[in-house]
Amino acid sequence: MNYTLNQLQIFLKIAEKGSVTKTAEELHLTQPAVSNQLRNFQEQFDMPLTELVGRKIYITDFGKEIARSAERILNEVAAINFKTHDFKSQLTGRLKISVVSTGKYVMPYFLSSFMKQNPGVELVMDVTNKERVITSIEENAVDLSLVSIQPRSVKVEHLDLLPNKLFLVGDKSHKFKKGTYNKSLFKELPLIYREQGSGTRQAMEKFIQRNHVPVIKKMELTSNEAVKQAVLAGLGYSIMPLIGIRKELQSGDLQIIPVQGLPIKTQWSLIWPKGKKHSMVAEAFLNYIKKEKSTIVDQNFGWCDEY
Repeated sequence: MNYTLNQLQIFLKIAEKGSVTKTAEELHLTQPAVSNQLRNFQEQFDMPLTELVGRKIYITDFGKEIARSAERILNEVAAINFKTHDFKSQLTGRLKISVVSTGKYVMPYFLSSFMKQNPGVELVMDVTNKERVITSIEENAVDLSLVSIQPRSVKVEHLDLLPNKLFLVGDKSHKFKKGTYNKSLFKELPLIYREQGSGTRQAMEKFIQRNHVPVIKKMELTSNEAVKQAVLAGLGYSIMPLIGIRKELQSGDLQIIPVQGLPIKTQWSLIWPKGKKHSMVAEAFLNYIKKEKSTIVDQNFGWCDEY
């Protein structure tokens, strides 16, 4: 066999994403290049690594075993690189973070300066839904995870980053009177929900149930961005995190509708399994956050205090 580290990396990413297209996008390659590398890698095995059903690619049981081996090999390579750079007094290694989808508006600001200061660190960040984030914690598959509501199914330690506020928002087409509305307003407003398992959905449903709010469920969408676009298009209203709608509020394309009991307040936090022994890179990142958190929040999220 004569497979390369590049082929191992590409196959592992295909196994993670279940898609040649998404793999190409994430690795900044063309689809033909990814397909060629997958074909060359497959030719070195007598058993199939993948199955194509329609347009969707599935990893065979044998392929899953190879993917696990590929991850171990790549981790060992990263460890070798780490030891090499360590002798040069440079922090190096892999930092793996899972982030709930709305967290994409938060996490980059806490990573930016750290990554610039430590060019030997490789970042692997999976932006996904809350259920997959919790799974990654349970399986100890990542160093850290970013959530707005801490899980109950697994014992974790945490480092709080900043508050998360969720408001009722709508497009600019309807003019609401000044003042705070009673919760009965929800009887008139069709609501757009996030999917089951979303932290935003969980916070929204908890508010509705606790306050016995009668609602009209209009639709369910699978990302914060999709919900935002639906609200902008006038398809309904939603309770949304402030962090993801700054530009739309400032431009006037979205408006906050003041309602009793809102905003819902949760907390953006980095979490990890209780008792976890951190890698040198993860430990360095946590120390960096503890030291720089206030400055990062003031510089990038001070505008949240206006709402």
